[in-house]
Amino acid sequence: MAVPDVVRLHAGRFGEVATYLPARRVTGIKLGEDLIEVHVVVAGQVPIRVTAQLIHAAVATLVATPVHVYVQDVA
Repeated sequence: MAVPDVVRLHAGRFGEVATYLPARRVTGIKLGEDLIEVHVVVAGQVPIRVTAQLIHAAVATLVATPVHVYVQDVA
């Protein structure tokens, strides 16, 4: 899934934002039972609110739980 202006996923200040899958760790995505968190770094070429809304819309179509998008930094 690609959203314009997203540079990369962000693992959080201490690397705490991650999901563990068989044989790999996905940083920047935190899957909870009742919430999904997406942490990103954006380029800043598009308004941050627009980028966050696009990320939310893309993820929300795939899951039934609430989605929170966190822009951790602007590159």
